[in-house]
Amino acid sequence: MLDRLSALVDAAVAPLLGLLNDVGATVTLGWRVIVWALRPPVRPMQLIAALDFIGAGSLFIVLLVGMFTGMAFTVSTIVGFRQFSAEGMVGGVVALALARELAPVLASVVVTARAGSTMASELGTMRVTEQIDAITTMGVNPVQYLVVPRVVATTLVMPLLAMCFGVSGQLGSYVVAVMWQGIDPGVFLDRIDQLLRVSDLTMLVDKSLVFGFAFSLVCCKKGFFASGGARGVGEATAKAVVASIVAIFAFDIVLTTLLTDL
Repeated sequence: MLDRLSALVDAAVAPLLGLLNDVGATVTLGWRVIVWALRPPVRPMQLIAALDFIGAGSLFIVLLVGMFTGMAFTVSTIVGFRQFSAEGMVGGVVALALARELAPVLASVVVTARAGSTMASELGTMRVTEQIDAITTMGVNPVQYLVVPRVVATTLVMPLLAMCFGVSGQLGSYVVAVMWQGIDPGVFLDRIDQLLRVSDLTMLVDKSLVFGFAFSLVCCKKGFFASGGARGVGEATAKAVVASIVAIFAFDIVLTTLLTDL
């Protein structure tokens, strides 16, 4: 009886301990990234390559998803507002939603799916093929050489990608509202000017910076500590994407609460 009870307790506690261990390892790696990012030597070519892959490489899919998001959100908003003869407000409402929530969150999810998964698989492959051990043997710190450029590049480029997402989404909203639904373009643009504030754009930038640092760190951590051969790399990549998306939405509610004037 005691053995069975002990087994049940272990089964219940093990996931919690695993989660705490995972969070602790991620925080530790984040601290190492910050420390090594401030120490020489500076590796500009590594950073430029990461900026090109994460930023330029993700731009098209971010713009595409942003436009579809703006169009879909506008269709749903017009349906609701039309019941109160307030469809002219759709431009400002969509702009507000894109700036405060949709652009930073969905842009981060898109970049996680495209670039974050690749970072996890690259580092995981390097780990299981002992390339990271070889880098350490040559006297190069693997965190500074492999992780820092990816995390820094993602953190720097995410605000720009989120802004591109927002602009594309607003363009999609304009197409639906003005060209398809016949809303006056002057009213559409005037409502944007009325509702959108500098603080909303500041929230977009702040959220994007935090999200970029968080999901790039999670993806790099999962890949950096991968094990178990090809199967382990695949599992690490899948866990990296899932954990990153959870982290994005968790940080979103925290930042929205802190940055919103109640």
